[in-house]
Amino acid sequence: MSENRTFDLTQTPPVEEPARQYYYMEKLRGLVADQSRDLGRPLTAAVVTFGCQMNARDSEKLRGILREAGYQEGSEEDADFVIYNTCTVRENANNKVYGRLGQAQSRKRNHPWMKIALCGCMMQEPEEVEKIKKSYRFVNLVFGTHNIYKFAELLTRTFDEKMVVDVWKETDRIVENLPVERKYAFKSGVNIMFGCNNFCSYCIVPYVRGRERSRRPEEIIAEIRKLAQDGVTEVMLLGQNVNSYGRGLPREISFAELLRQVEAVPGIRRIRFMTSHPKDLSEELIETMAASDKICRHLHLPLQSGSSRILKRMNRKYDKEQYLCLVEDIRRAMPDIALTTDIIVGFPGETEEDFQETMDVVRRVEYDSAFTFLYSKRSGTPAASFADQVPEDVAKERFDRLLALVQEIGRKKAKALEESEAVVLVEEKNAQDPEMVTGRLDNNSVVHLKGCEADIGHYIPVRLAEALMRRKLGKNDWILLGTLAAVCLILFCVFRFLSGSGGDRVVITVDGETYGTYSLAEDQEIPVKQDGRVTNVVCISGGKVHMEEADCPDHLCIRQGEISSEYASIVCLPNRVVVEVVSDDEPALDGMSG
Repeated sequence: MSENRTFDLTQTPPVEEPARQYYYMEKLRGLVADQSRDLGRPLTAAVVTFGCQMNARDSEKLRGILREAGYQEGSEEDADFVIYNTCTVRENANNKVYGRLGQAQSRKRNHPWMKIALCGCMMQEPEEVEKIKKSYRFVNLVFGTHNIYKFAELLTRTFDEKMVVDVWKETDRIVENLPVERKYAFKSGVNIMFGCNNFCSYCIVPYVRGRERSRRPEEIIAEIRKLAQDGVTEVMLLGQNVNSYGRGLPREISFAELLRQVEAVPGIRRIRFMTSHPKDLSEELIETMAASDKICRHLHLPLQSGSSRILKRMNRKYDKEQYLCLVEDIRRAMPDIALTTDIIVGFPGETEEDFQETMDVVRRVEYDSAFTFLYSKRSGTPAASFADQVPEDVAKERFDRLLALVQEIGRKKAKALEESEAVVLVEEKNAQDPEMVTGRLDNNSVVHLKGCEADIGHYIPVRLAEALMRRKLGKNDWILLGTLAAVCLILFCVFRFLSGSGGDRVVITVDGETYGTYSLAEDQEIPVKQDGRVTNVVCISGGKVHMEEADCPDHLCIRQGEISSEYASIVCLPNRVVVEVVSDDEPALDGMSG
């Protein structure tokens, strides 16, 4: 999507948007072409994304602008321009960015023309911006979440200025019709709103993404129509709380009404959305979903805690019984719906009784999968100042009990799908087996099946044979591998606890083969490369180890966070990377079984 007009670059740039940004994209093309001639090759750029699907969608916009400016896509390890689209939901997310900046600085010393940019949620924190300005002077560009549409204009300034910093505290502006470089040709995210008004006591998002702002429905539908004409058949409607969509528009419209309009767009076969806040999920939305042939039978409904007392401290604005009644209404209307959730363990003040309330909800709802998190104190949020923080060892023990229950239910849910027939939208070639492809069911389960690259983007009817990894396949057999089922099996086959506390070696295996052995006593960062690109970074610091994922979601790395001899392994599922701490007298893990 681009404006079909030519600008006189000797004239003052337009004031109106997005014309002003297309002016700067054209100006950038000239600057990029000049530098390409000096280097004797095309300039490359890499966008590195941390965090949620909102960030992933923003990164598609950044890539679209870079494409219009004349950059070719490169890798983080060798690109002439690297931009980090940051997340700040957890403190560890900030640490990841600083680790990457250290690596980028080393390369920039030998490539002085290289540019480095930072944007996203982390840049909305004033203390982080000041830290960048003071200690990371080699960074060329810093901007936040509210003025991402000005990327071309700001990048142009870096050709004349050493460091450009432009972070807005707030905005009510939405600029439409900027270029986008989609990851998939057949599916796309679509922002329907920005910001959040909920102010959960543990969450930084309202402070870094701003207050809620809904896009006009006609703009959303126009975008989806263009996507459909371009071959897109599945859309994911994105917002921090899609259920509050439409409030504040000149003509208020409910999210359910917007969904009905999206349903009417020719060519769209699947509609997904994320995320739904339970307090705003309406009866109208449930009825709309139940009556639809296009809205996927999957709903992500964050619980966070099963304790009404803790939910009140979290400022979630619903209690346990209201949540359970909502689930009952949803299941009554759609018995086949897959429910997933988020749960925080160890929130300040959580008692064993509170935790048992959470376990009770999990047993009663029986989620298809759950993203479970240890509470992470986030500076700048009310919960960070609560005095009754839960001891780490107590929180971890509860986390393990919750994870075991989630896995048990997940196995049962996956087993129930065996021998059923379903339709898979094939998304990509399987990373581990060249004779297989990977896709998703309507209920969001991930499926691996026999296929080839020509199947990508197509809907294929399958029989779900077994909820298992790796079995001998007949010609027409298929493997169901829902995210949770995969997690369960890997934990069952691979994880074991180390005995004793004398672990002093860190062993990394990739696809079953030893990648390297490193000292636990030596602080270092080890980039794990596969097919010429870094897929993961293993960090050893102070006798602890954690693994950063370069290109897969956090929830697909089992045991996120630090490990020591206390835990057996971290597993990054998509990349088949295993990290373990091993004692001198104990052999290393041979790799992933099956």
